[in-house]
Amino acid sequence: MEHNEISFMDTKIKVNQTFTAQDMLGQEYEGVEFRNCVFASLRGVDLICCRFVNCDLSNIDVMNSGMQDVTFLDCKIIGVNFFEANDFGFSVDFIDSVLDFCGFENMKINKSTFSGCRIHGTSFRGADLSKAKMSKCDLLSTEFSATNISGLDFTSCTNITMDLSLNKVKKTKFSSASLGGLLSHFDIIIQEAK
Repeated sequence: MEHNEISFMDTKIKVNQTFTAQDMLGQEYEGVEFRNCVFASLRGVDLICCRFVNCDLSNIDVMNSGMQDVTFLDCKIIGVNFFEANDFGFSVDFIDSVLDFCGFENMKINKSTFSGCRIHGTSFRGADLSKAKMSKCDLLSTEFSATNISGLDFTSCTNITMDLSLNKVKKTKFSSASLGGLLSHFDIIIQEAK
């Protein structure tokens, strides 16, 4: 067993490791939990039923990687173009993580959960989020354009700005506090009643 690796039941736990692009290329991990690790790349890596806890995955390359039932918890993920990963079976959840300047363009991520995340400057252009779950997320400068957000519940999310006419929004839920960001494209003034 490698140094900084723990086995618990059928789960391998890798702790406090730094993974280079060469370390990861072509690897397959199933049922592995990574804790406090730093990654340079996940290019060509297959991840099945894996968890990343308090890891730094900033600016990593995910080209041709497979992600099935992968959870990111308390992770720092900046500048990652998830649309470069294999879309077959793509299933990821993000909990209490930073997801700034990431790309989910044209992805079918309708089974994903985004909970308690800071999602600044990220693009969901053309994505299908119709059955995704999004709660308590800060969506400052996040792009929704030609995005299917039908049925999505944004009521606990903040800093939502989008042109509703450019998205599929059937039965999408928003809080009244979000109305300013939803109507900003119409050049109107919203005031409290006197």
